[in-house]
Amino acid sequence: MAPDDGNALPLLDPAVLDRLRTELEDDDGVWNVFVQNFIEHLPHRTEKLRLTLTTGDLVGAMDAVLSLKTSSQMVGAERLAGLAMELERALRHETLESEPARVLPRLAADRLRQIIRCARQTSYLLQKYLHSG
Repeated sequence: MAPDDGNALPLLDPAVLDRLRTELEDDDGVWNVFVQNFIEHLPHRTEKLRLTLTTGDLVGAMDAVLSLKTSSQMVGAERLAGLAMELERALRHETLESEPARVLPRLAADRLRQIIRCARQTSYLLQKYLHSG
C-alpha cells in the first residue's frame, strides 16, 4: 500500500538544473562536478536508507531520508525528492505510537524498491543531461 503520489512528479526538472547552472555563473566545471557528485553518492544514500530502515534505526533513517530529499531537490530530481518526502512523513507519523523496530522494516518493504528504481532512473537521466549539455 505504498503511495504513488510521487509517480505523478517528473523524474527530472531541467529548470532546476538550468537555474543551478546559472547560480554557479555558468561555470560548467563546478556545475558538472556538483551533479556528478549527486550521481556518485546516490547509491550510498539509498543503501544507508535501506540499512537504517531494515534495522529499525529511526534516527539514522530520518537522517538518510532527509539527505536523499534535500540533495534530490537541489538537482531537480523531483520524483525522487517526492518519494523521500512521502517516506519522511510516514516516518514521522507512523512512529508516534508504534515501535520503530516494527514500523521501519515494514516501511522498507513498502517503499524501498520504488525509491531505488527511481534513483536509478534519475541517475540515468542526469548522466544523459550532463552529456547533452
